[in-house]
Amino acid sequence: MNERILVIEDDEALARLITLQLERAGYQVATCEDGPSGIDYVRTIQPDLILLDIMLPGIDGWETCRLLQEITDAPILFLSALGSDQNLDRGLGLGADDYIVKPFSYKELLARVKAALHRAQRSASQQRTYHFDRLTVDLQARTVEVDGERVLLTPLEYKLLATLVQEAGSVVTHEALLRRVWGPQYEDRRQYLKLYVWYLRQKIEQNPSHPRIILNERGVGYRLASASEPL
Repeated sequence: MNERILVIEDDEALARLITLQLERAGYQVATCEDGPSGIDYVRTIQPDLILLDIMLPGIDGWETCRLLQEITDAPILFLSALGSDQNLDRGLGLGADDYIVKPFSYKELLARVKAALHRAQRSASQQRTYHFDRLTVDLQARTVEVDGERVLLTPLEYKLLATLVQEAGSVVTHEALLRRVWGPQYEDRRQYLKLYVWYLRQKIEQNPSHPRIILNERGVGYRLASASEPL
């Protein structure tokens, strides 16, 4: 195991404890105490995963996350004492891979880190482009086009669509989509998934009321139409 993890955390004692636990698990760990130094680090050395505190001095974690996403595809996991649903929604809506509420056990931290790295590695090994009917998705370039025109998606909309693209032609259960897009604490919130599927259909389907691309498998989940299916 040689994955490199960057911890952006201004609590020096907590940063040391996190570093110790992750190094014991076999990871290489670097730490930064604020957003700008973390961004500078990522520009020089691309980490495989970033643990990001929200209540940072100067530039907070929300803005730091936005800036990091301009220069890296590494999964970002928020670490925060802000545990309300509103903050969870905001963090995941910004495109973070997960949101871990302080205080947390180090067993939980390691499990979340391993899961995020596994998802990232799996994504890298799966198909990178998708084309069906009017829609083209390039996961490498992170672009979505309909009839050749660029479509702008929110971070959560893109994450949901990318997850379906990686499994194109196969049904992905409601629970799996909620876990992979929003995080494990959202597995039972199907209304979130239904709402965001509706948002996506408004942007990519010719007739959202009779979808041809994002298909519903009643009671099970959703699947993206396979490129080999007849139009």
